[in-house]
Amino acid sequence: MYIRILFVLILTVFSWLPTDAEEHLHVVILGDSNTWIGGDDCNQPQGWNKWFNDVFQPASCKSYARSGATWTNTSETRRNTQENIEILGDDNVIYNQICRLQEAIDSGVQPRPQLILIMAGTNDAWFQKARPLVFAKTANEAFATDTDTLMARPVCQIQTLAESVRYGCERLKATWPEARIILLTPLQSVAAGPANITKAGDFIEACGQLLGISVIRLDKNGGIDATQEKRQHRLTTDGTHTSELGARQIGRFLAKEITVLLQPTT
Repeated sequence: MYIRILFVLILTVFSWLPTDAEEHLHVVILGDSNTWIGGDDCNQPQGWNKWFNDVFQPASCKSYARSGATWTNTSETRRNTQENIEILGDDNVIYNQICRLQEAIDSGVQPRPQLILIMAGTNDAWFQKARPLVFAKTANEAFATDTDTLMARPVCQIQTLAESVRYGCERLKATWPEARIILLTPLQSVAAGPANITKAGDFIEACGQLLGISVIRLDKNGGIDATQEKRQHRLTTDGTHTSELGARQIGRFLAKEITVLLQPTT
């Protein structure tokens, strides 16, 4: 009996280890502060991407995340790859992280990615006064426009969450069609509130389904509970941003989940 249990545990551990395919993957991560705190090189322990990188062991892992970033653009959003304000701003958006990634690849400092992870949505849910149109269109409404028409619009006209997710992902798919994109919904947050985080996660998940892109619901499956964090900070430092313990839990969870998602289907 004990030998059988030990055998099952060994198989479980080895099923989490990186495969040869993962070891040759170049990974790029976009997102907001919970990714940004892990550092551009994914080596700072308060960020989940450090622990993901340690377990997943890709060929390279680079973060283009910025603190304060949103999916949602504003009427003032413009292409801006130099700004790094670490707070909410018109140009502090996922679109500009994609533009910075493109510049890095074009200049030869960044390998073309085979896996792109995007973890954002917390600030869209949190700061709705600054993003008043965030939930103005459902995913179905955002996908009513054909792709060419949508992508021809300037980014300053893409002001809803659903349209912004589609706009960013369509750009990534067109530019690096060989890359697998996985969307990560925001973690539970005391400051943003459970209803707003769930709503943002629902919109992102619906967009992922319409795009044919995998989505991992961290608000439901990440293990961080805003109610518990409100009583006592353990997996977060402030109810929103991960502590080292929380980052380790999220990073290892994602390494396991993404390993499963990347396995070929028969």
